[in-house]
Amino acid sequence: MPATALRQRLAELRGPSVAPLPLDARALAALAANPGCGRRALLDGAGVNKAALATALGSPSAFGQSQFAFMRGNAFEARVKADGGTELMRLLYERMGGAGCEPPVPGETLVPDLAAAGPEGRAARTALALREATAAGAWTLLDHPMLALEVAGSPAYLEPDAVVVRPDGHWSVVEIKSFPMIDDSADAAKVGAAARQAAVYVLALERVAAKVPDARVGHTVLLVCPKDFSNLPAASVVDVRKQRAVTRRQLERLTRLEDLAAALPEGTTFDVERPAEELAAAVESVDAAYAPECLAACELAFHCRQKARAAGAVEALGRSVRGELGGLTTIGEVLAAAEGAAGDPADPAVAALRRAAALRAEALAGARAGERTLC
Repeated sequence: MPATALRQRLAELRGPSVAPLPLDARALAALAANPGCGRRALLDGAGVNKAALATALGSPSAFGQSQFAFMRGNAFEARVKADGGTELMRLLYERMGGAGCEPPVPGETLVPDLAAAGPEGRAARTALALREATAAGAWTLLDHPMLALEVAGSPAYLEPDAVVVRPDGHWSVVEIKSFPMIDDSADAAKVGAAARQAAVYVLALERVAAKVPDARVGHTVLLVCPKDFSNLPAASVVDVRKQRAVTRRQLERLTRLEDLAAALPEGTTFDVERPAEELAAAVESVDAAYAPECLAACELAFHCRQKARAAGAVEALGRSVRGELGGLTTIGEVLAAAEGAAGDPADPAVAALRRAAALRAEALAGARAGERTLC
């Protein structure tokens, strides 16, 4: 499908008067963690507002950041980048070193203007600034650069908090988060989410670096958080090589958007102005891959969970459980296999279920006998 025709088709899917919701690194990281979900791939690729869609379907999501947390994060980021990024550059040099480079002098770090029209213009301006900074051989801070990454055949524009270019041509991603770093350690789950998000930026940055002589993208990122319970910044270095490799592999597995769009029934739209019954049918026309982890990463998770439970799908129990059950795809099949009413006894999953059912029955019988003895 030509690019113009694809853009028109995606516009029809989200509604003719609806502006596309841009993909961000957080959404891409979540998408890469569940590449089998064609529903999310198509909705995100088309720029559909999944939060509004979930509300229209009657399953509003609590997923998202509070306004207070958003304002606190912005205030902390402004403090970290104040005075031309003096504190940020100090933390970066202190934690990551300079490989023989002279330390950045306060007030002398280059901070290029990255303003341009539209995301495409900003991405082009960022690429030019990175090339110029590498050629200049000076400490350079790019504040909110714009990077482009192709996802499922469609471009996604990403905006990291900062990218630092060292005099030796080394590029480093900087992630600024508002969760605290207590005694030089932060919440592992939040650090992991930040690492997955930063890995997406690294992948996008590598596309630019491939066209710039002497440029190298670091696979370690600087994570800056409030120190203890203060508003003072602290930093740690996070190695994202594993997350980068996994994210790259998963994003490459995503079905191309034109293939997903072509498989939809004629006239399908996710315009939230349409009746709820029509929207529900449109959403169900795209295959989903629900897992409990979706509740922390996708606005449609409550809707998908409700449908998975109604269908008795074992995916609702978690990916690890689903993997252990082999060819048993519904909870009804699992219970029938455990009770001996169905299933091949030679199947290891069936044998394990029957053994577990026997042990449970034995334990319950022992408990009831104990109760009668006490009486």
